[in-house]
Amino acid sequence: MTLQNCLILTLFLFAIGVYGVLTRRHLIGILLSIEIILNAANINFIAFARFTTADPTAGAIFPVFVMAVSACEMAVALAIIISMYRHRKNLDVRELEALHG
Repeated sequence: MTLQNCLILTLFLFAIGVYGVLTRRHLIGILLSIEIILNAANINFIAFARFTTADPTAGAIFPVFVMAVSACEMAVALAIIISMYRHRKNLDVRELEALHG
């Protein structure tokens, strides 16, 4: 596998994630699409570290932090989503827009 193949893979993953964020109406689907985007970024970091530096472990440090932060983000987001579902009995994004103000 070459650097170009890794970049093409991350481009497709990123595009799928952006498409999912823009077209999904369910909050859980939007969160999963954000996770796909973050995984594409992680693959990008690891690919560049693998093919451009002499030390391949240098690129594995930042994705570990990204995965830890995304796990915390998912835990908080799921707690908010569960709370919203208990009060509104619906997770449709278009109907939840009325919550501001």
